[in-house]
Amino acid sequence: MDWLDIKEFIKDTLQYIIFIVAVLIIAIYVVGLQQVVGPSMSPTLKNNDIVILDKLSYRFINIERGDIVALYYADSKYLIKRVIGLPGEKIEYKDNKLYIDNVQYSEKYLSENIITKDFSIKDLGYEEIPEDMYLVLGDNREDSLDSRDPTVGLIPKKDILGKVRFKIWPLNDMKILK
Repeated sequence: MDWLDIKEFIKDTLQYIIFIVAVLIIAIYVVGLQQVVGPSMSPTLKNNDIVILDKLSYRFINIERGDIVALYYADSKYLIKRVIGLPGEKIEYKDNKLYIDNVQYSEKYLSENIITKDFSIKDLGYEEIPEDMYLVLGDNREDSLDSRDPTVGLIPKKDILGKVRFKIWPLNDMKILK
């Protein structure tokens, strides 16, 4: 091997290393794939659907009501839920209707046959949602482990992995999620 061959080998190897490092950085900090486990987000997302998670945008923009998010739960488990309550708000469900700061709010993303049992942020021991905390619920309110359960409770912003942007599996039902 002469010097030119060694130089070419090093150049090619460095290109592959840079590519692999770039892919890893994107996978860790920018986007990720997440599988939906269970029926809690049905009909919006179903068991075994695969979604693309935007891990970057919440570093620059605020979490909004209605966002579908992936979050840490119980060590190595992840949940996918919809953000319902924001910091500083008083949340209550009464007669299957959502009230935010005593004003009725329409949940257009829910199926008409979904029933949400009466619930108040006071059931979790709060008058209002504290700063950097969020109330999250599954769209299938009758079968969802979410903020209404004291073992989950309100979710700190640091535990939100990112926003679910796209459903990519199954292929015949790919869509952008709003």
